[in-house]
This record gives sequence, structure tokens and C-alpha cells, in this order.
Amino acid sequence: MKTRLAHEFRFEAAHRLPFVPPGHKCARLHGHSFVLEIVVAGDVDSHTGWLVDFAEIEMAWRPLHELFDHRYLNEVEGLSNPTSENLARFVWERVRPSLPILEAVIVRETCVARCEYRGE
Repeated sequence: MKTRLAHEFRFEAAHRLPFVPPGHKCARLHGHSFVLEIVVAGDVDSHTGWLVDFAEIEMAWRPLHELFDHRYLNEVEGLSNPTSENLARFVWERVRPSLPILEAVIVRETCVARCEYRGE
């Protein structure tokens, strides 16, 4: 039976969206308390009783946390347009090599708005 496991991470960061229409509020520099969720899925190992050690997910996330936390996301190489959509894809591309059972990356920049990316 396929099981889904999720680990939530938080970071504070500033950004601006350079390609929104003139006068759009997101064109101005602003910050968010981002919540990012890494979701993996697969079969539970019959011996260990788990899908993956949560520590493996944390290790895959750690370099990205260093890259994002208390930073200006527009200055992160590859994120000059740091929309939630682009941020989710950016994380996916960097986490997937070490977590091949990655199913989704979910980015919440507010408590009511989120983006979910599931790869190509």
C-alpha cells in the first residue's frame, strides 16, 4: 500500500515579483513567513515499519534552508522571479536527486495561499 509522508519546514524571506503588472503590490519588496512541505510517497518497508527516516528529508532540505532563510530570494541564483510556483520547482529540482520518492513540494507564503508542485 502506498503511503504519503510529509515534513513541514519554515523560513523567513523577502522577495519582489519583477514581472507583475505595473502598480501591483507584489512588485514592491516584501517578506513572508514561508511554510514549505516536502511530501514523499511509496511503500512502507516491512522490516523498519517506515517509508523513510524523517532525518533524510531534513538533510535534503538543510542546504536550501541556508540558501533561503532571512534572505532576499531574488538574489538566489536561479530565482530572479521568486514566485511560489518557481520556488516550488526550484526546491523540487534540488531535493529530488537525494529523495527519489519525492511526490510534491508545497509552498505557502500566507496562511490562505499555497502552490503545489509535483514535477514534470
